[in-house]
Amino acid sequence: MVIAFPPSIGRHRALRTEIHALIMAAQARPGETLQVTDARGPSSAALRSELRDLYDDYAACLDDGNLDAWPGFFTEDCVYAVTSHENFSEGLPLAAIYCRGLAMIRDRVAALRAATVYEPRVLRHMVSCVRVKSAEAGLVRSEANFAVFECLSDREPHVLMVGRYVDVVVRHGAALKFQERTCVYDNYRVRTSLVMPV
Repeated sequence: MVIAFPPSIGRHRALRTEIHALIMAAQARPGETLQVTDARGPSSAALRSELRDLYDDYAACLDDGNLDAWPGFFTEDCVYAVTSHENFSEGLPLAAIYCRGLAMIRDRVAALRAATVYEPRVLRHMVSCVRVKSAEAGLVRSEANFAVFECLSDREPHVLMVGRYVDVVVRHGAALKFQERTCVYDNYRVRTSLVMPV
């Protein structure tokens, strides 16, 4: 016997009563296997697992300093922005980093490799609470919390930035890629300089 119920089942007393009756009936037939499943189904769990892998791989790429691989996480028509909580909440366009299209992301990598002068540093990303906000027509809206720690050669490690990712993810072949990635930071200032992608 398989019982499927929607996520909102906790709010529906009649359905809870019906499920209880079904469970009691199944217990009266010990030869049967009772399975209770969420109506969201395995696809939701699989999608969350894929998203976690995407977020973890993205963080590892930046932590390893593998900037040449960073553009591979985005679609051709992507938007990448690092903006403050205040600007994001008010819908203001000003961003500390803003790239529209994959070409701008590649230009940023080229500038970091050949033109930008900055003190060497190591970053460590901590990503948590990955969640799917909506998923329809091949387009996934997702969010996650992040904290970025920065280590410079002559200073103690410090928190560079904390905030959340607000993303639009699409399937590109067998992989998921970011069509939009907005890094919304909560701190009121960046202590040193924002050089590397978040």
